Amino acid sequence: RRSKTNQATDKDPQQLRCSMLRRITMPSLVWAAALSLSFTAMQAFQLPSTSSQQKHALAGRSIERVKAAGSIQIQRYSTAAASVANDLESVAWDTVTDDWELDCYSRPVLVGGKKLWEILITDSSGNLRVCRSLPSNKVNSREVRKVVEDVIGESEVKPGTIRFFRGAMFNMINIALSEIDVVAKPSRCTFALAQWLEERNRDVYPQMEGYQAAKARLGGVGGTFLDIRTAVKLPDALRGEKYAFVGLPLAEFIEGGSVNNENIGVGRLCPVDSTLPADSFVQGVVILTSRAKALASWLAGTEVGGIKADIRKRELVMETDIDNQYLMAKLDDDQRREAANFEEGKDSLNGLHFVSVQEDENDDPAGFWLLREIPDNL
Repeated sequence: RRSKTNQATDKDPQQLRCSMLRRITMPSLVWAAALSLSFTAMQAFQLPSTSSQQKHALAGRSIERVKAAGSIQIQRYSTAAASVANDLESVAWDTVTDDWELDCYSRPVLVGGKKLWEILITDSSGNLRVCRSLPSNKVNSREVRKVVEDVIGESEVKPGTIRFFRGAMFNMINIALSEIDVVAKPSRCTFALAQWLEERNRDVYPQMEGYQAAKARLGGVGGTFLDIRTAVKLPDALRGEKYAFVGLPLAEFIEGGSVNNENIGVGRLCPVDSTLPADSFVQGVVILTSRAKALASWLAGTEVGGIKADIRKRELVMETDIDNQYLMAKLDDDQRREAANFEEGKDSLNGLHFVSVQEDENDDPAGFWLLREIPDNL
């Protein structure tokens, strides 16, 4: 049964409503997306066969070894005299991108009674990985800049953009990168970095002397009482007229699937963990608007990090940059249940979800983003 589609009004953007469409088709991409009342009740589709598309997939790399594909794991914690050139010898440079990701933060390890600080540098494919430890009395923008310059100087692929996601380190990292010829972007689109940090939190730090297990954080699906941020309204020219919760098979995003960097408009695809079950469904939101190109271009420039359904506040929210939130829709009781299914589906795939912007349900996307919600405990 087709549910009623709600229209947004120019007078009151708070009245935006999410709609459920039984079918969203994107013909030139050979996608068929069916909706379901619950994540667990979704039915598999028969999709036309497509040619195999090569895409970078991050697949549970062991922290203890360097894979033949060329990703480099650097396991040194006293590296002041280490040669960057030696560290990068094993990198397969033809797989490295010019979108780099950076983190500088303390780790759950005490060294001489003080927190271990590390600088991690990777690229969007995860095939470049450099780790440098810092003495706690040298955590400053000068040291960060020196490490980044050393890595760039020895790299065959130079970064055009360096993203970083920690608001607490914004000033230091921003100052450090301001004197380097790169575009510094505060962004939660640091997907390769997040996966690397999860690996280190799971496999590396617990094995180190001085490890201190992090305290469990309060949280839950669909927002918590600890999140006191307030989402602001989207600009009038960028509001969608209709929204739909949809699902696509995970298989469409891995090798052999039909979704790739060539058919997603101005969007972007995050790496997919190949250990996730290929028969599962990735939850997403389709934004239908006559201003699809304008909205997609705006999203491409604002570092869209994810879509979150805040069940407690009854809001559908778009997250961009480091901590910006934009209100997309208010949720009534029925839509709140759909949103809960959306959040549960995200949680079952470690935060993986997508957003598509298109003019109507039969049109190609002006922009398609495969996203992953960055965990709060990194």
